[in-house]
Amino acid sequence: MDTYTSFAIIALAALIHASFQLSVSMLTLLGGHSLSRNVSRRRLLHLSSSFVVGTLVMTTLLLIMASYVSGTFARHGMSPFAWSIVSGLMMGLGVAVWLFYYRPGQGTALWIPRGMSRFLSDRTKTTTSGTEAFSLGLVSGISELVFIAASLVGAAFAIITLPSSFQLLGVALYVLISIAPLVTVYSLISSGTQISRIQRWRESNKQFLQYAAGSGLLILGFFTFVNEAIAASVILRGGL
Repeated sequence: MDTYTSFAIIALAALIHASFQLSVSMLTLLGGHSLSRNVSRRRLLHLSSSFVVGTLVMTTLLLIMASYVSGTFARHGMSPFAWSIVSGLMMGLGVAVWLFYYRPGQGTALWIPRGMSRFLSDRTKTTTSGTEAFSLGLVSGISELVFIAASLVGAAFAIITLPSSFQLLGVALYVLISIAPLVTVYSLISSGTQISRIQRWRESNKQFLQYAAGSGLLILGFFTFVNEAIAASVILRGGL
């Protein structure tokens, strides 16, 4: 895999990650609950920024861990078999996202266990300090792991194929793209946009985001399977 292909895989995986909505949902809930308690604007921005930083930190840690584990077990490069597994995971998860990501009905309720949903909702209601908001951001990065795992692993595989001087750049590219929606929502809140207006936009566009995420996973899974699994197998067997 050449450097440009690796960065393309990292960027697409990050865009897929960015299309998932749990962290954005939690940020809007945090803002809504804070406003209902009549907190000051400065306090609201402090809580929101702490949440965003917590999500950024957890995303970075998860990606670095995935890259380290992948590199440990693939010191001489990722095997076609490993790429086949992660490609199949992406395509299977893409179909699952198409079918199950949002719960039926109005609103933007996600397909996560009810117990976890209640826990996260209760945490946003009781968050009153920057430290709590930061820890809530950390939790949000883990809570949607079942959906973002394929993107993280695919990006990790691509990162370890990069020259060592570019690997941190690959990590930074993924993290910055993946948290772009959170930064956008934070910017909207800081500019005075009503949270209800943000939520209405999310409700109106939830199907687009759902199908974009599922389609992105299918496209990325198919690309890595053809480009990294099949092509590499042919080369290893002396076919090219």
